[in-house]
Amino acid sequence: MDTQNPSAPSRAQSAVAGNPTRSRHHTGGVIHDNTRHTERFVVIGNHLTQHKELSLLAIGLGCHIQSLPTGAPADIKSLTARFKEGATRIAAALRELETHGYLRRERVRTATGRILTRTISCNQPGHRRRPADTDCPAPPRTAHRPEPRPRKALPAVPQPTQAAALALQQQATDLLAGLRRHDPRLLLSAAETEHLAPGVIAWLEREVTPTTVRHALTADLP
Repeated sequence: MDTQNPSAPSRAQSAVAGNPTRSRHHTGGVIHDNTRHTERFVVIGNHLTQHKELSLLAIGLGCHIQSLPTGAPADIKSLTARFKEGATRIAAALRELETHGYLRRERVRTATGRILTRTISCNQPGHRRRPADTDCPAPPRTAHRPEPRPRKALPAVPQPTQAAALALQQQATDLLAGLRRHDPRLLLSAAETEHLAPGVIAWLEREVTPTTVRHALTADLP
């Protein structure tokens, strides 16, 4: 009778040797433990969540905006109140989303003549839907709509130094947003507030009081 060779590989070991991939066990990387959603969920494309050029803040903000219901506020002040990143970083992330087509802003005139800034979220840049499908209210039609006057370029404003604190940014934004309480004509859009805020910060950095700044912006208006 032949003697068995204890060093000979078993059948299982031989199978592994013939197919090394069968024994490979990945211990690193993400593992998904997913449960199917049946309510309160939104479908977001990987072209946004894995975008090669957008910052992590812009990707997260884009996902948040796509999850908002129609009509929810998505301006800088509302997002700053919701998140702790601050107005400066949120404004920069919104500009990133606009640059890559995930966000656009349109100025519309209501029936009462008020100008509003409408934020439109695009879940697939380059696949713009027809206006009827946007679920956004369109301005009322008139028999003879006057041609819109060309917008004047906003004047240049001094830029704040690198040492400007985030608290000054919020203080300047709140100051500009509150001007409408002193003069209804000073109802500023989010874009106008973002443009003027650096000038207000420059004043505040020079230790000009908010009351003095507010008086300079509201006094002797034509």
